[in-house]
Amino acid sequence: MATTLFIQRGDIAAWLADTAATHTVYAPLRDKTGVRFHRLCAQDAAAQTQALELDRQAQTPPKNVLLPACETLLEFSYAKQEDGSTSLDVQPVMPQGAVLLFGPRPCDARAFTVFDRVYDAGRGKDPYYTARRAATVVASVVCTRPEQSCFCTAVGGAPDDTEGSDILFTPVQDGFIVRPLTQAAEAVLRHPLFTEAAHREEEAADVCAAARAAVPCAPADFTAAPEPVAALFDDMEFWQSVTAKCLSCGACTYLCPTCYCFNITDESNGLEGRRLRTWDNCMSFQFTLEGSGHNPRPTKAHRYRNRIGHKFSYYPRIHDGALSCVGCGRCISSCPVTMDIRRIVHSAMQRAQCATPEQAHE
Repeated sequence: MATTLFIQRGDIAAWLADTAATHTVYAPLRDKTGVRFHRLCAQDAAAQTQALELDRQAQTPPKNVLLPACETLLEFSYAKQEDGSTSLDVQPVMPQGAVLLFGPRPCDARAFTVFDRVYDAGRGKDPYYTARRAATVVASVVCTRPEQSCFCTAVGGAPDDTEGSDILFTPVQDGFIVRPLTQAAEAVLRHPLFTEAAHREEEAADVCAAARAAVPCAPADFTAAPEPVAALFDDMEFWQSVTAKCLSCGACTYLCPTCYCFNITDESNGLEGRRLRTWDNCMSFQFTLEGSGHNPRPTKAHRYRNRIGHKFSYYPRIHDGALSCVGCGRCISSCPVTMDIRRIVHSAMQRAQCATPEQAHE
């Protein structure tokens, strides 16, 4: 396969419709509520792609594709035996079929690498996540129109970042210059609508350079945040100050492409039941509420400290400096009280820098 391909913008719909015959395809579509990732129906994919939107950020990230908001992990049933005992039958419900995720911005694709380090590493591999990850081709599109809340370059990313993607689509005037990044790309790019375009690589590079220049300037380089944020762990005056207007609604966690906390529940009806995994929200009072009634994070200041600490201190300390934030800005643009994570982390870095080591841990 050629290293660089091209497809006309008007042919994207036909390609996705054809791919939907062999893959489960997700793409960003306009609906009554905005732009969200939808599953394309194989029988109606051509009509659905008329609502395809690649120039605006989707309100919700596509993390649901690899980590569903609610999924059945296993089904179980009990049966009475002739000797009076009860037997238990447990059947895992594993993901099935190939998937194409088309159209996420590179920050959303990069977010999957945050999941990879947790769910697909060491002894703690999650079979459900790893099965979906292996079966999914991620085809991201270079972000040429960043939002005012974007700050990907401040957390180690870029609007043309390839980390976490299998294919990178670069928009140009007459279509998309396409760069396969992994062998998984071949399954969906062997299509007659793609033509060789090695001679247009410089054109794609120019688009990517312009995209990087268009990202709004962040107040700091947040890759340097782990130590300063850790230094303020016991500074509750600071955390109470920056969270004074927070509602603890949890919108920031549900809309975050890198949040991966979940809860496990069993639902049963008679002798049959299922085990569910659902997203959970660390900004909720109940998240750490213990059966005794004690809560180690009793206030929103404690909970927000944990949220910031995890993304900018705990996670990078465990994973070789990689932040658990990709700078998509959704937690800023969708916050009902306009809390700005950029300003909060910057303030933390400044406060820690100004404090003496003794003051930082008082």
